[in-house]
Amino acid sequence: MSGWLLILALLVLGGVLSTLGDRLGSRVGKARLSLLGMRPRDTAVVITVLTGSLISAISLGLMLLVSERLRVGLFQLDQLEARLQQGRKALERSNAELGKAEAGRSLAQKRVQDLRRELAPLLAQRARLLADRDRLSSEVRQRDAEIVRNESELAGVRGQIANRSRELRELETNLIALRRGDVVISSGQPLATAKVKLERPAQAAEVINALLQQANRTAFARVLPGETANRQILLVPRSDITKLETLLKQPGSWVVSLRSAANVLRGERQVLGFPDLRPNRLVVQQGEVLASTTIEGDLRDSEQISRRLNLLLAAAYARAQRQGTLVDGLQFDIGRVNQLVRALSERPSGQVVQLEAVAMGSAETPDPIAVDLRWINATPTPTPGPGRRP
Repeated sequence: MSGWLLILALLVLGGVLSTLGDRLGSRVGKARLSLLGMRPRDTAVVITVLTGSLISAISLGLMLLVSERLRVGLFQLDQLEARLQQGRKALERSNAELGKAEAGRSLAQKRVQDLRRELAPLLAQRARLLADRDRLSSEVRQRDAEIVRNESELAGVRGQIANRSRELRELETNLIALRRGDVVISSGQPLATAKVKLERPAQAAEVINALLQQANRTAFARVLPGETANRQILLVPRSDITKLETLLKQPGSWVVSLRSAANVLRGERQVLGFPDLRPNRLVVQQGEVLASTTIEGDLRDSEQISRRLNLLLAAAYARAQRQGTLVDGLQFDIGRVNQLVRALSERPSGQVVQLEAVAMGSAETPDPIAVDLRWINATPTPTPGPGRRP
């Protein structure tokens, strides 16, 4: 209920109750009633007072009934004031704490700015370190891959060294045997070789017969030197000859060889052979390095140097054989080799020399291979002077 309606109701109620109290007092006075032994006049006054008190009580009760704020203000005012006082004190404390918080916040913001300024170079340094880490990781991966490749290449080189060592031992064994005169024809040694390109298939039989005669003469001269080659000591299976004739009729350039099937000693009466047919191709190019070696600084003895040069030539010949040559040995200038031996033995003490065996020209499968031994250090190969022995 609004305040105006409440005031209007109180005015109306007060007027009605006042009228009723006045009439009740008048009637009591006229009737000359007595209450509790009082005189009629006093009784009328008491009734009038009671009526006024009733009006006040009814007015107050009505106001309390319809107004919650009035009830709260009348009965809880002290509590509300106490709470208000507490609230004000709490507000003051909150304001003080807020002020402190604001001050702390300002300090904190300043500290944050300081930390950001300090953090900026650290972040830049971290970015650089991360970039360096990525770069180093990439380099490590590349180096790991390179190490794997190097190990693979090293394994291949070791295999080649082992093969060359084995071939060298075989060559030395054969060389020793030849020097003793025990073996005059080694196993697999070509007795006759020809480069063939037929114009007509019918020429195959003629070429094979000519090659057989040449191989027989070579075998006769080596096994029975000094005797006339008046009989056939080279024996080749007929089936191999037939197969060779069939293959030779095919178009193309071929290299035909007749080889010894086993080691043959001087004085034997028969030599077993077999044909070898392979396509003719370029096996060595001009300027190709067939082998290389290092002459250490303390190696100055001419015999040891000669032995090292022989090993270099043997390694070059083994390389040419692996590439498909059928020639029996290499061609080289012996005078040039002797000159090189003298120059190496007279070089300054401690000088390390790199030598290479280089092909002097291109060669196909049956062609002879000429090599030159070159001193590839910065210092050119010296030539014998007037004061040196020839």
